[in-house]
Amino acid sequence: MQHHRNTMAINGQRLWRSLMDLAAIGATEKGGNCRLALTDLDRQGRDLVVGWMKDAGLTITVDQVGNIFGRRAGRNNALAPIMTGSHIDTQPTGGKFDGCYGVLAGLEIMRSLREHDIVTEAPLELAIWTNEEGSRFVPVMMGSGVFANKFPLETALDACDVAGKSVRDELRAIGYAGIAPVGGRPLGAYFEAHIEQGPILENEQKVIGVVTGSLGVRWYDVTVTGMEMHAGPTPMAIRKDALFVATHLMQEVIHIANANQPHGRGTVGVVQVHPGSRNVIPGRVMFTVDLRHQDEATLTEMDARWRQACVDVQREYGLQVALKDVQYFPPTPFDPQLVRMVREGASAAGLSHMDIVTGAGHDAVYIASVAPTAMIFVPCKDGISHNEIEDAQPEHLEAGCNVLLAAMLASSSATTAS
Repeated sequence: MQHHRNTMAINGQRLWRSLMDLAAIGATEKGGNCRLALTDLDRQGRDLVVGWMKDAGLTITVDQVGNIFGRRAGRNNALAPIMTGSHIDTQPTGGKFDGCYGVLAGLEIMRSLREHDIVTEAPLELAIWTNEEGSRFVPVMMGSGVFANKFPLETALDACDVAGKSVRDELRAIGYAGIAPVGGRPLGAYFEAHIEQGPILENEQKVIGVVTGSLGVRWYDVTVTGMEMHAGPTPMAIRKDALFVATHLMQEVIHIANANQPHGRGTVGVVQVHPGSRNVIPGRVMFTVDLRHQDEATLTEMDARWRQACVDVQREYGLQVALKDVQYFPPTPFDPQLVRMVREGASAAGLSHMDIVTGAGHDAVYIASVAPTAMIFVPCKDGISHNEIEDAQPEHLEAGCNVLLAAMLASSSATTAS
């Protein structure tokens, strides 16, 4: 097997062809994908990939939240499985690679191992997680979230889309209301390959991103309340202009992020101005804030500075500033041993690589709380994702898949040594 591991490589053309075949389901005019979770198009995508998994010799299990697991037996099936996976649901204007790459890279590994007649020490599993995107149902990263005990199964099953259709009913409708319990079983390791969804690897001209962990995220809703008054007759000195005050806070979000580089992020993504009339002084402004950092202590400092800014602005201008905490994802460091296996896999293959943190949420971020976890990034064109023009180079996708294979084989072998 040692000999095989040094010479074996996956079939990059087959990986690309599978990606394109899946992308034909829910294809959009601009070359992207719209396969929202638990729609009939999602059923078609699931059926296609499950068929491929069976053809590759995998035993299929579906759990109660619709997560799909394909298992390949090892020499010692008492060992906890080495798992890889991602998701195949998309954004409404999604691309061909987000999520799908991680699933089909795992599938390609299973196909290649079978062709080369290689049996790993530990069993291997390929996971397709339900509703990662969260564009039809919330919570986001639903299937992996229930698996990792982040929220109860019932919370997921009761979630409804805008039309009032529930996850429970839609799982039944597409034939993926499984009976297996969700989670509660050991994983030896979890690896997830993904396009970067950002511009760093392309800018640095690196093929492999060795993902060391995820940025922590804090979300807030802010409401600044002033007084609507006529724009003409009202002198500047007596105005209570909610937008003027809100813009001071919006600037502060950016200043806080800039003060905490390179991993600080600050974004105001939604702004609603009331009443929204050209000749009326804004009386109320609601906006969202997104602060991120990879270091928990630094993110806590950013949070404290942000809260203080809200207090200071309220004191200075006399307008009410209401701050609401919406969500907190703590920074998640990945498993150092698995990260090292990814790095060594890239080095052994002679691929340019760099350490990187993920700024986006992924199933891996949840799974990291219940199993040793690592991720592999490959570049995407212009750093663009969640967009129909999302693109990646076949040779980069092939390289990432080979690194995933090396890491999974190393991890499977390590289980016997531990």
